[in-house]
Amino acid sequence: MAETMQAVQYTSYGGGPSALQHKEIPIPVPDAKKMLVKVEAASVNPVDYKVQAGMIRPMLPAKFPHTPGTDIAGEVVKVGSEVKDFAPGDKIIAWLDLKYGGSLAEYAVASPKYSVLRPSEVSAVEGACLPVAGLTALQGLTNGGMNFDGSFSGNVLITGASGGVGTYAVQIAKLGGAHVTATCGERNIDLIKSLGADEILDYKTPEGKKLISPSGKKYDLVLNTASAVSFADIQPQLAPKGIVFELNPGPKTMLVAAVKKLTLSKQKYNILMLSAEARNLELLANWVKEGKLRAIVDSKFPLAKAEDAWKKSKEGHALGASTLIHFES
Repeated sequence: MAETMQAVQYTSYGGGPSALQHKEIPIPVPDAKKMLVKVEAASVNPVDYKVQAGMIRPMLPAKFPHTPGTDIAGEVVKVGSEVKDFAPGDKIIAWLDLKYGGSLAEYAVASPKYSVLRPSEVSAVEGACLPVAGLTALQGLTNGGMNFDGSFSGNVLITGASGGVGTYAVQIAKLGGAHVTATCGERNIDLIKSLGADEILDYKTPEGKKLISPSGKKYDLVLNTASAVSFADIQPQLAPKGIVFELNPGPKTMLVAAVKKLTLSKQKYNILMLSAEARNLELLANWVKEGKLRAIVDSKFPLAKAEDAWKKSKEGHALGASTLIHFES
């Protein structure tokens, strides 16, 4: 194995796609508790460009230069002395700690804590789409009371349903037995219907802007992935004990969440922060294996065109996990 690899890095906050630099750097060496993975596919998520923009400074990233990205599918090539559940040759899906990143490179260091074996029926592309988008969708729905034993029958609203989290959330909510209302643009209505949504709102129409369910149902659970939608927009359509999970953390939404907690209202508004767990990643991978969950991949880019993937993610109008970096031949 060569001692160096191709990687994409940036050296300071700001700059957007044009600040990404293609470099040849040493292949990282995993410590005793981690493993080295040859990356076959990786996906770029909105949180990646937000970290670059300095929205989470000074906590993230850990240091500069920084190799961004957290979602990979690949093959284990080396394991640390304390790694027991994985071995060289294993095909895996992994989430990399956001603080250190590392997915936009030919090799990455992964922790067994956030890694699962990739079923042979699941492609590298499908696997790389799962960690951030799939786990976030699953966490929001389960935190809102959804389970998969047939006992959930609530009404769920998913805003921004054509994005990475949204496309998974529609499918997972249907697996959980929910009645699903989804918002998206007119051009994506057929796609969201195919994923199982019961009702669809065009966000540009008057009804869509007011989030009024066509059947008149109030929402028991809301996953708000659309940054243009506020709690004030959602509240008139929220059930008396409805729960909202906000996926766009920022000063304004955090203030609204804090005030809402002080009011002791039965309606809940929470900021959702991903807490990655291998068992949930394994559940998602098995759903893909069984044909119950599918990745929506708009387009793929080689590592040499990482700037294009970054730009497409930042523009925010792409379908599903469209900002995928594909290493496989």
